[in-house]
Amino acid sequence: MSKTQTSSLLTDQVAFDRIAYFALRSELLFDAVADVMPVAQAMPGSSVKFTIFNDLAEKTSTLTEDTDVTPVVMGDSQVEVTLEEYGNAVNTTAKLRGTSFLDVDSAAANLVGYNAGISVDGVIRDVLSAGTNVVYGGGDSTTPTARTEIEATDIIEANDIRKVVAALRKANAVSFNGMYMGYIHPDVSYDLRKETGVASWRDPHVYSDPAGIYNGEIGAFEGVRFIETPRAKIFENASNGSGSTGTIDAYCTHIAGRQALAKAHSIVDGNGPFPRVVRGPVVDVLSRFQPVGWYWLGGYARFREASLRRIESASSLGS
Repeated sequence: MSKTQTSSLLTDQVAFDRIAYFALRSELLFDAVADVMPVAQAMPGSSVKFTIFNDLAEKTSTLTEDTDVTPVVMGDSQVEVTLEEYGNAVNTTAKLRGTSFLDVDSAAANLVGYNAGISVDGVIRDVLSAGTNVVYGGGDSTTPTARTEIEATDIIEANDIRKVVAALRKANAVSFNGMYMGYIHPDVSYDLRKETGVASWRDPHVYSDPAGIYNGEIGAFEGVRFIETPRAKIFENASNGSGSTGTIDAYCTHIAGRQALAKAHSIVDGNGPFPRVVRGPVVDVLSRFQPVGWYWLGGYARFREASLRRIESASSLGS
């Protein structure tokens, strides 16, 4: 007795999983380095100014017994964080909610919440990427002196990390519990960790820290706790290796001490240090449209350039 093939009949019924899945997502990491925030903000404003007093110059000469000292002038500087508006929204319809086999409202809240985090994370990354203290990966025989001079072979080396750490220590940059914090792209992390020799990436060693282990952390090396993230800044097609733009990507590796970054936000109208989800008003006659979004009024700025360093390099895994 032959069997009837039914797999292509129009009467086939397809079953759907009612659980919604979302795009693969990276961790939100850069806000962890923003440890300067207003403590005694005087009033609401469009920006927040932080004041830094300069140290007095060393005075190593001796005093004269019968002569008074000459007072010196104190100096200060200010860092201003401008508050800007950020936000995004979606708008679901009654027909979509009424005909979808998925929970549209939950999906919308999920998408909006993640969009808020990743958007602000991108804002912080761009502020960090504009820092003035930058060195270039020295994987080739000649170390670049500009982003457009990076060659495909100019990948990061262990010595680049040592150079940056030495600069931070020379600048008296304060560490996070004994370690500086580093953000590194997985492509660059691969190059750093595959370097061979006794002075390269060390064998794994378990360590403990009262502050715990940060999301994405891959380990400590040469005084830096490295956090691996695909959201590390990439300047795409930034170099041709000889002084112009081309087809070589420049990857940023950020290494920071305390007070590298300042953060401020509005203190009125329900605003806080992080974005908030907002239910928009239903204003159509039949109440079919239900908007939901996120909003934040705040900003970031580099607080102490001396506490922030950036290594720009190519990667053997990049383009």
